[in-house]
Amino acid sequence: MQTFPSFLILRDRAVLVVGGGENAARKIRLLLKAGAAVTVVAPDVIPEIAGLADAGQVTHLAVPFSPSQLDDVHLAISAAGGPLDETVAQATRARRVLVNVVDRAELSDFIVPAIVDRGDITIGIASNGTAPLLLGRIRAQIERLLPARLGELATLAGEARDTVSRVIPEAAARKRFWTRVFDGAVAAKALAGDRAGARSALLAELNSPQDAPFAGLVQLVGAGPGNPELLTIAAQRALNDADVILVDDLVAPAILDLARRDAERIPVGKRKGRHSMAQAEINALMAAQATLGRRVVRLKAGDPFVFGRGGEEVDYLEARGIAVQVIPGITAALGCAASAGIPLTHRDLSHGVTLVSGHLKAGAESLPWAERARAGETVVVYMGLTQAAAIRDRLLADGIAPSLPVALIENGTRPDQRVSAGRLADLPALAAQHGGGPVLLVIGKVAARAKADVVVQSQQRRRA
Repeated sequence: MQTFPSFLILRDRAVLVVGGGENAARKIRLLLKAGAAVTVVAPDVIPEIAGLADAGQVTHLAVPFSPSQLDDVHLAISAAGGPLDETVAQATRARRVLVNVVDRAELSDFIVPAIVDRGDITIGIASNGTAPLLLGRIRAQIERLLPARLGELATLAGEARDTVSRVIPEAAARKRFWTRVFDGAVAAKALAGDRAGARSALLAELNSPQDAPFAGLVQLVGAGPGNPELLTIAAQRALNDADVILVDDLVAPAILDLARRDAERIPVGKRKGRHSMAQAEINALMAAQATLGRRVVRLKAGDPFVFGRGGEEVDYLEARGIAVQVIPGITAALGCAASAGIPLTHRDLSHGVTLVSGHLKAGAESLPWAERARAGETVVVYMGLTQAAAIRDRLLADGIAPSLPVALIENGTRPDQRVSAGRLADLPALAAQHGGGPVLLVIGKVAARAKADVVVQSQQRRRA
């Protein structure tokens, strides 16, 4: 370690910035966020800095730099460039004022790091001036991992800190309390933007016996259509924090590769022709695991609230007082259609989308959504592969043209994606080409835009 990490408290303290260009503006933005009293020295400044001066947010001295300007300054930043940077560095050292010279580490007393800003949580990343572009990449990776509302959770904890210290004076018990807060429902609600719910949950936690077990949490997580790159940041975070994961049968294995390695994994999947766990058993299992104080992830392909029975599970858990959070996923209709090159809506072809289940009721003579297809909208059928012939026959009986384009997408967004396209009349023959993985059926004029050959060939080339 060649530098000493620290965070400066600059609120209402005088800081001098020499230079009026973009480099100076970038530093001024950070200084103002820290509450510093900024004076800018430069004969000319860019419009952004001029606007800040006009608004009274900074003081602009439109004069050349003079060492006397460093009197009573807490620290200085030189962003002038050229020989003036060296002059500023010499003057600050003569007055023992700390200085940062932009892009000149050898002239600087401190380094302004790459910053991840989450309100009360601030992370600085530095490389001693050797690799600024690498710092940007590292910062981007950290940004993706940290919840956007992490600072709000820290603020909530700060507001409650004194009260918690009075109510729980014993240090070990207080540590257990904060562990429950940051690992349980309080944090989940705060990070989801439910401030009132988070405060209520924190008060409930504070009023509960401090030797009580951790309160469990169930997260219904949408895994998306299968490509791990399409997993949401919130979903990945839930997988990283999970104690136990209840896994749908249709969840792609690549998604589970991102989960916490020591989390218990319980298959609860349902697929036609295979033994499955009844929904009542799944509900009871989630509740039992949460009651043990565990963080439970119910991992579902696609989105929990689109043919995922997530609504039933929320009702069951909330009726038993168990904290539950829903993390949406990219549903198959969106992910698979995009991967196959099909715009679900198109100004010239379709003005609406209908999502339906392919499970047909016994004795039904027509399909209630046939009118949507007749009206020129796109219909996306989930779980309709084995009903392809019946769907074709009933749509034809309802007056849908045999030439209406259709497309079938198997394992959409995944490396083994397979797309077939043709006419409604040929739907059973197209369906016969599929069957190994989850298949989505798209009916409507937009299906003619499916890049069936291109997608299949592209996947083959990638595997070659």
